[in-house]
Amino acid sequence: MDSLVTALWTVLHARTLLMGAVAFLFFAYVFRKRRPKNCPPGPSILTVLGNLLLDFEQLCLRVQQLVKKYGNVFGMSFGDIYLVVVTGLPLIKEALVEKNQDFINRPVTPIRNRIFKTNGLVMSSGKTWKEQRRFTLTTLRNFGLGKKSLEERIQEEAYYLIQLIKEENGQPFDPHFKINNAVSNIICSITFGERFEYQDEKFQGLLRMLDEVVYLEASTWCQFYNMFPTLMNLLPGPHRTLFNDWENLKLFVAEMIKNHKRDWNPDEPRDFIDAYLNEIEKHKGDTSSSFDEENLIYTTLDLFTAGTETTSTTLRWGLLYMALYPDIQEKVHAEIDRVIGQMQQPSMALRESMPYTHAVVHEVQRMGNIIPLNVPRAAAADTTLNGYHIPKGTLVLTNLITLHRDPAEWATPDTFNPEHFLENGKFKKREDFLPFSIGKRACLGEQLARTELFVFFTSLMQKFTFRPPDNEQMSQKFRMGLTVAPVKYRICALPRA
Repeated sequence: MDSLVTALWTVLHARTLLMGAVAFLFFAYVFRKRRPKNCPPGPSILTVLGNLLLDFEQLCLRVQQLVKKYGNVFGMSFGDIYLVVVTGLPLIKEALVEKNQDFINRPVTPIRNRIFKTNGLVMSSGKTWKEQRRFTLTTLRNFGLGKKSLEERIQEEAYYLIQLIKEENGQPFDPHFKINNAVSNIICSITFGERFEYQDEKFQGLLRMLDEVVYLEASTWCQFYNMFPTLMNLLPGPHRTLFNDWENLKLFVAEMIKNHKRDWNPDEPRDFIDAYLNEIEKHKGDTSSSFDEENLIYTTLDLFTAGTETTSTTLRWGLLYMALYPDIQEKVHAEIDRVIGQMQQPSMALRESMPYTHAVVHEVQRMGNIIPLNVPRAAAADTTLNGYHIPKGTLVLTNLITLHRDPAEWATPDTFNPEHFLENGKFKKREDFLPFSIGKRACLGEQLARTELFVFFTSLMQKFTFRPPDNEQMSQKFRMGLTVAPVKYRICALPRA
């Protein structure tokens, strides 16, 4: 018995020492970087650790509490990461517009560095970002952005989506990947020159992979990877699924590029990939150029991801809100019947004659608030904001949670209310509404997204009444990822006479 006790003590003692050593190294790493001098005030590191475990609703509440306690600019450090949260329209405009050159960069986290390096369109900085953005904007315009031809493509895709939903015969269904496919087909027609059928199993698999990476990349597990990449590389976990999914998405784009090369005619570019291949040829031999096949994969993948996820998530919120607020849905139906009837296709030309529907789409964006802390920025140089020192490299988040739910500005901030965007029966633009951000790094697909949202939403409202399934409760609960999406739900789409 004595030898058994001694052996157990030896094992437990060794394990205790090992755990103690790991804990010591963990906290030594966390605390080793002190808050820079004259930087914004903020919570302690233990509070930051606790915030990693909050769900989205708790996080929103916590952010608002931190703003009350520390003011409109507060900072937090965690290991090598120092971030600042900026609240209030005047300070957001100061950072993103007036001092846009100081806050023009994107932060490169270990996860992003492993997936995209410093390439692509969304998270690149400096010369690469300028070249990729300028080329992408020009090419998108050449292939229909802002033109009637692209709007007609959206109208046609809305028709296909409506036919697919009619097949449900008013029975409960999950609209998630039907809407994803429809929205994705618009950006796919520009980037790849083709759309994908709703029964295409391979493409459906890619959409599910995309949905998974959007969810996983913002998970607590993957945030720990950003803080301790060396350690996390040794461990199994969801981060490995994330990397595998991204690799498969890259392979899909690479395969599309390979197919394009087979019958590519430089004199007749068919889509974004063809145009980019021309640009690579134009810069051949220029070692300073960012135009190469690797960047073609990353930039195309950025367009595919952003062009699919954000608009489709917003539309899913839209259907959910219509089912939850039938009185508002009735008013949308009444306006549609009065202005365009059942036969005419919804179009942007008719939007000004439909202020209520226009306001509903905006309220969906405000309440859905799918990127609540905006796409992050990084300070490109040492600078100041609100009298505080912001060191170069600081990660900067602009607080759209508080901006879009400020009780001083919005009559019913936590309730779905289209009247927020109406005045005397007319649509009212609001300066404190920034779903596409502002400044030079605002969403370059804003015009496309606005057209998609209005045409898809109005087309669906024209043809269906959406309601909850019998004996099923629908809620406004969130699923937190790179975007804030509604939790999985089923809905009934009843054809309108």
